[in-house]
Amino acid sequence: MSTLGLYNPQPVTRESATSLTMSLLKIQSLSKIYRTDTVETTALSNVSIDIEQGEFVAIMGPSGCGKSTLLNIIGLLDSPSSGQYFVHGEDVSGYNERKRAEVRKTTIGFVFQSFNLIDELTVAENIELPLIYTRLGKAERKQRVQEAMDRMNIAHRAKHFPQQLSGGQQQRVAIARAVVNAPKLILADEPTGNLDSAMGEEVMGLLTELNKAGTTVIIVTHSLRDAGFAQRTINLLDGSVLRAEVSTQVIH
Repeated sequence: MSTLGLYNPQPVTRESATSLTMSLLKIQSLSKIYRTDTVETTALSNVSIDIEQGEFVAIMGPSGCGKSTLLNIIGLLDSPSSGQYFVHGEDVSGYNERKRAEVRKTTIGFVFQSFNLIDELTVAENIELPLIYTRLGKAERKQRVQEAMDRMNIAHRAKHFPQQLSGGQQQRVAIARAVVNAPKLILADEPTGNLDSAMGEEVMGLLTELNKAGTTVIIVTHSLRDAGFAQRTINLLDGSVLRAEVSTQVIH
């Protein structure tokens, strides 16, 4: 009987256990297969990558190469069909949704191309959303929201609604929401895709500042300019890692 697509972890050796302690994220032989009654599509095939705490990494490749699928698995929005995924040395590959949500809540902040702000909420209320599901009191939540708005230079828009903001301002709000819970990891899917070049460069500068302050940043991008802000670029093709390159000239 074929076990293709079933969660089938490999044992962790002493050598791999040692390397796990050095990585924020470690992916080993990871695959993702989508199935219907008649079609089987391999989105990722035998992907292995390590990402250290404090890195700034860009994931690039043509449309349909598996970039967003990989980012969704890294962000625990999806689970792999096979292989292992470690966060801080703990194998999260087989976590159910409740356990994945716990890790997301404490470890990961998300930034999306389309901003994903809620139109009916003000800037401050949108930023506060990740804190609603924590045990923080109202005063602590308010303080964290204020700090995030100050950090992103958007506090003067606190009572405005998303439709009253420019695209660049909306992305500032989205980044403030991503960092309000002080995550160790920021995942950004085409963060400048809906922005003009000037606003896009400003957003990449904000992500760079967060990285300099110690936050690990992973972006998916089609833009060579955006990838130039990263310390390392992972190139995907047809669901596999084609090559990983260290940037020779990081943009500051």
